[in-house]
Amino acid sequence: MKYSKIINFFKTPQSQPIPGSDQKPNNAGGFAWELDRWSLLDRFLILGSESGTYYVGAHQLTTEHAGNVLELIKEDGEKVVMRATEISVDGRAPKNDPAIYVLALCASFGDEQTRAAAFAALPKVCRTGTHLFAFTEACSTMRGWGRGMRKAVGRWFNSQPVEQLAYGLVKYQSRNKWSNRDLLRLAHPVPITDAHRDLYKWVVSGELPGELLADQADGLDLLRSVIRLKGTADVSEAAELVRQKRIPREAVPTELLREAEVWRALSEEMPLTALIRNLGVMSKLGVLTDSSSETRRAVSDITNIRKLKKARVHPLTLLTSLLTYSEGRGRQGSGEWPVIARIVDALDSAFYLSFANVEATGKRVVLGLDVSGSMAGTMVNGTAGLDCRRACAAMALVTNSVEDSVTHLAFDTKIYPLAISRRQRLDDVTRLLEQTGGGGTDCSAPIVYAREHRIPADVFAIYTDSETWYGEEHPAQAMARYRKAMGIPAKLVVVAMASNRISVADSNDPGTLNVVGFDTSVPQLISEFVKVGN
Repeated sequence: MKYSKIINFFKTPQSQPIPGSDQKPNNAGGFAWELDRWSLLDRFLILGSESGTYYVGAHQLTTEHAGNVLELIKEDGEKVVMRATEISVDGRAPKNDPAIYVLALCASFGDEQTRAAAFAALPKVCRTGTHLFAFTEACSTMRGWGRGMRKAVGRWFNSQPVEQLAYGLVKYQSRNKWSNRDLLRLAHPVPITDAHRDLYKWVVSGELPGELLADQADGLDLLRSVIRLKGTADVSEAAELVRQKRIPREAVPTELLREAEVWRALSEEMPLTALIRNLGVMSKLGVLTDSSSETRRAVSDITNIRKLKKARVHPLTLLTSLLTYSEGRGRQGSGEWPVIARIVDALDSAFYLSFANVEATGKRVVLGLDVSGSMAGTMVNGTAGLDCRRACAAMALVTNSVEDSVTHLAFDTKIYPLAISRRQRLDDVTRLLEQTGGGGTDCSAPIVYAREHRIPADVFAIYTDSETWYGEEHPAQAMARYRKAMGIPAKLVVVAMASNRISVADSNDPGTLNVVGFDTSVPQLISEFVKVGN
């Protein structure tokens, strides 16, 4: 027996752990490193778990993440609250749901200091009524309505200026089996102004006192307008009320939402996220056409980088909107609409604009894009129609848009060199990746290919779900051999595209960085990491 052929410290099949390492089995039968608990928390906050992965169902994955959060709460609950708040406030996740759930766990299972921190962070993480309903629903499965909960929810209502509160109460009336009426009855806040008292009374009783129906400067003008809107059947009158009083779509009666004139009025002051969400219906009703003023306004708003940042529009929101709108039909229901090319172009441009201030590194970059079968089977955090393979292509194109030297290598167990230019449309590249690969996973393949073909690289950025198992050597070993063979201190960035415990990156290697794929800060993080020490 030749023991040296069985145990090799420099080249180990991925179906075996590297000798002397602390690698663990992954979900695909290979071996990789487990993330530390705090890194796993970041993955959950940014990637979520509602869709599961190719190998692990949503229920099991969520259970694992909840267990990890509970352990971290025991270790440092206030730090967990701070981390959830940071990622939520900075808009670094496609959805706010994981941060809300983590906050609810802290409010339910933390010590006194942690619970206080969670309740203090409630207005920052739960910025809308929908968020507050989700927090309440999560807490209802874990704790009762104690004094701390009642005070926190009461403060949430009282802390808002009257006009802002009225807008929220009108727009977000009920979600997740909860309503504002339920919350006010349970929290029973003491109103801080007469206007707050009148708003609360309207929510609970459904009526506004007769003497308050007359116009007056009390901050309740929007509420009075909504009551008037519900009492009119005249489309022109309704549109004028919507236009003058900035009534949100959610407060407009269903029968009026079938009228183009009403939608024209809504579009004039529509929040950016609502505008993006309703592009299809406005095209269907003829509000958005090739030459309409509403289309010009929509294009201007969608491509306004200041508005994108203020509205916290995540790149994946723009990507999914682009894919859905371009198809001319909704993914749920039977709605169809004519596709306006200018809207498609605006969404495409906005995707890149949403990554503000990404700086070029001036380095040689190899992008490894995982196109294995598991990437196609893992959906993006509950986002209909968007799998990780298509999303990783979009994230990688941001790097391609700012760097001058980029080599694109798609991989499963093989390598597929790709010629992708800055001039290509996102949908073109998406189709290209959909037609590529589909086999097993070997995350070392791009590194091995670059070594064998003498491709100089300062950094390898591997976009993957980390479920690697096929190769004859581990990615960490491939990196060591590449550095030695090429004489280049190349760095490795592993961009996680799935919310699991596994990473192919060796955390003990200072030239390796783990980041989370759907974080808006990823391109800039890669840029800063590559430039350090160079």
